[in-house]
Amino acid sequence: MSVASSPAPGRSHAPEIIVAAGCLIALITFGPRASAGLFQIPMTVEFGWGRDTFGLALAIQNLLWGLGAPFAGAIADRFGIVKVFCAGALLYAAGLVVMALATTPLQLHFGAGVLIGFGLSACSFNLVLAAFGKLLPESWRPMAFGAGTAAGSFGQFLYPPIGNILIEQIGWNQALMVFALTLLPILPISIFLSTRKLGGAVQASAANLPNQSIAQALAEAFKHRSYVLLVLGFFTCGFQLAFITVHMPAYLKDMGLAAWVGGWTLAVIGLANAVGSLSSGWLSTRMPKRHLLAWIYFGRSVAIA
Repeated sequence: MSVASSPAPGRSHAPEIIVAAGCLIALITFGPRASAGLFQIPMTVEFGWGRDTFGLALAIQNLLWGLGAPFAGAIADRFGIVKVFCAGALLYAAGLVVMALATTPLQLHFGAGVLIGFGLSACSFNLVLAAFGKLLPESWRPMAFGAGTAAGSFGQFLYPPIGNILIEQIGWNQALMVFALTLLPILPISIFLSTRKLGGAVQASAANLPNQSIAQALAEAFKHRSYVLLVLGFFTCGFQLAFITVHMPAYLKDMGLAAWVGGWTLAVIGLANAVGSLSSGWLSTRMPKRHLLAWIYFGRSVAIA
């Protein structure tokens, strides 16, 4: 049996179902996060905070998202990915609720920073892509990775314009509550990314693998030059995207443009990113991935400059 037709170990659903479920989760989780900048002016104006207060909350969020991701992956390996997705979605939703009710900087930093940050690490596209890598046949993975990333970007296309409308119609507090409710479908959807109990042969094979702690696994990973370069690339990508999504809507408002312009600007970025992600997934099967990444980062640098 060929690699393309053989099932991945532990897979319990058809590849099409796995990809569809993962893409839905990526879309749902990335949307509210990509819309965070829309709430900067309403919150800072109402409470008299500086923009640095709001920016720090989102900085904490991104930091904990990154720090929590390896632990979320390790917990998923031990206790099952569905439990991690559900816990992450509930933390994320709780963070949005706390953010909606926050009246002090500390409450904002706890809700938008700590809760949402750890929630994202346990239910966003980083875990979706990890699930794809574990559950899908190798021939499915390049396009699935592109589709998962594109789905997250499509969430950025959908949520900011909707967020603008909600803020104008029902206020920023209730808009955050609505965003929190949209995360709840992750609980049933995540079931389609579950794995079966491994059979005896697979368990025996797994037993022969080295039993590493998280620290040992990370130490081994950082010995590889390619992994270090990939981490630096993701750092650059995250810094650019987080800076733009947090501060661009407020900047455009400062320039005298209507609030909807900021929302639609984020949406256009998300749509272009979705197209680019799908194209990258297709190109990654036809050219060396390191060359593709180099051109992507070069193009982003030129665009931002």
